[in-house]
Amino acid sequence: MGQTLREGGHQLPVLFSAGSSAPAPTPRRKKRTGLVVGLLGGAALVAAVAVTQVTANLGYDSAASQYESTAQTTSTAKAQVREEIAGLRATTDAAARIIAGGNQPIAVPDDVHTGFAAAVDDGTVTASDAEGVVAAEIPAVGAKPDWFWELFGATSQLEQQRHAVGALSDELTEASTDVADARHAVTESGLVVIAAAGTAAPSFEAAHPSARNEAVIALRDAAADATTTTTVDEGAATVYLALQGAAAQVVATENEELAEKAGPLLNTRLEIEAFARSLAPGVLLDFDWAPVVSGAGYNGSMGGYTTWWWGDSGRATIQLSNSVAEQWPAVRSKALVAHEVGHAISAKCQSMYDSSTQDSIEKWATAWAISMGYTDDANGVWAYGYPPQNYIDAAAGCR
Repeated sequence: MGQTLREGGHQLPVLFSAGSSAPAPTPRRKKRTGLVVGLLGGAALVAAVAVTQVTANLGYDSAASQYESTAQTTSTAKAQVREEIAGLRATTDAAARIIAGGNQPIAVPDDVHTGFAAAVDDGTVTASDAEGVVAAEIPAVGAKPDWFWELFGATSQLEQQRHAVGALSDELTEASTDVADARHAVTESGLVVIAAAGTAAPSFEAAHPSARNEAVIALRDAAADATTTTTVDEGAATVYLALQGAAAQVVATENEELAEKAGPLLNTRLEIEAFARSLAPGVLLDFDWAPVVSGAGYNGSMGGYTTWWWGDSGRATIQLSNSVAEQWPAVRSKALVAHEVGHAISAKCQSMYDSSTQDSIEKWATAWAISMGYTDDANGVWAYGYPPQNYIDAAAGCR
């Protein structure tokens, strides 16, 4: 009780333990290398897939772009060739109309006609062949796939299609050339046919002198159109058929005229008509014959009457009494015919005389006959009196 506690006299031990006083060891962490490797491998795989996907997309897009460009070019070529085929068809159709006429009044040389027909046949075949090329389809690109394995397959297919469409483009180029060549051949040979008929028209006209003026004028107009034709189309076919139609009318009207003039005086009438035409070359003359013309024709009298057209220079109709033929080739018959031709040819020389009075008109025809050397009074002197010298001088310039 009496013991005094010393200040700080009791100290607790620093460590309460019955064991060793050495520090405990730090526990080790387990290694995680396998996990890291796994994660890195997965990332690489994802990256590889991503790169493959991007590559596949880019490859597909490039193939699609190239294909579309080739397809567009080929599609444009198809449209062009289709138009060219239509042009060839139009040409061969028109040519067929020309050929279908068969035997025509104005004959075309056999070799020319045969060459034309062969060109048309070849052109028809060429058009059909070209239509087969144009009918080939150009596939559409279609929807773009999603995954790379689909994209790779689609890209390969597009490349194959591009080569096929490119080959079609080459075929179209060849077809275009064939079509153009065929159309040129038909056109050239057709123009030869049309021109041959047109240039033959004058000799055809000359072979049918008794044809009526209207038919001859139509023939001349159609021949002029034919010789200026530069292409074979529906218009050209119409021109050619119009020419042959006019030629047919020349034959028909000549036959009608000859039928009207048939009888014992036929040959004499035709001789007189030829004589009249020889006095006024270039003037179209029709002739009508009757027992009495202008009140004359019996008892040795002769009559004549002429109608001409100022607006259609070089055309006239001469009427003669049968007695002109009965007295042919007397000089008085020739003088009377010369007087009538003087009226007819005045259509070419209207400004050379006064045509305002009947007396002046008759004096001109008489003067013209005299200027041609037909001095018998039947030249108009007996009926109308002797014309003034200035009329005779003027008439000498009308030929």
